[in-house]
Amino acid sequence: MGKLIVNSYDEMASHLGQKLGESEWLLVDQERINLFADATLDHQWIHIDEKKAAEESPYKSTIAHGYLTLSLLPYMWNQIIEVNNLKMMVNYGMDDMRFGKPVLTGSRIRLVTTLAKIENLRGICKTAIRFQIEIEGEKKPALEGTATFLYYFNA
Repeated sequence: MGKLIVNSYDEMASHLGQKLGESEWLLVDQERINLFADATLDHQWIHIDEKKAAEESPYKSTIAHGYLTLSLLPYMWNQIIEVNNLKMMVNYGMDDMRFGKPVLTGSRIRLVTTLAKIENLRGICKTAIRFQIEIEGEKKPALEGTATFLYYFNA
């Protein structure tokens, strides 16, 4: 499945209820986790202390921050869809979000999306994108929920 290209509300609406696509697999390595810890000032040992995690963590490994996993959603979303003819796009909200399984360091993740709902709000395209961030080789997703985006298409 190639990248979906959308140029208007009607083109977006034609995908209602359909799988929009999936991103490429992305490696979540210790360097990425450490950089996120530095950026967010969240240096909990379960994320950054490889020796202690190997000995004391139930996972026997460091794990990615849940919010790191979430923060990768826009990057992976842009691999799935290209929305053209826009004045702007706004992240509007997240609903029903659940962290289902930790992402162990060295795992690969990907985003899988479906257009769950779409509304025309006085010319603004409001989309509810049902998403799962999968972990390669695992049945249970790392994260799932609904992301709401507002697309302001040019007339």
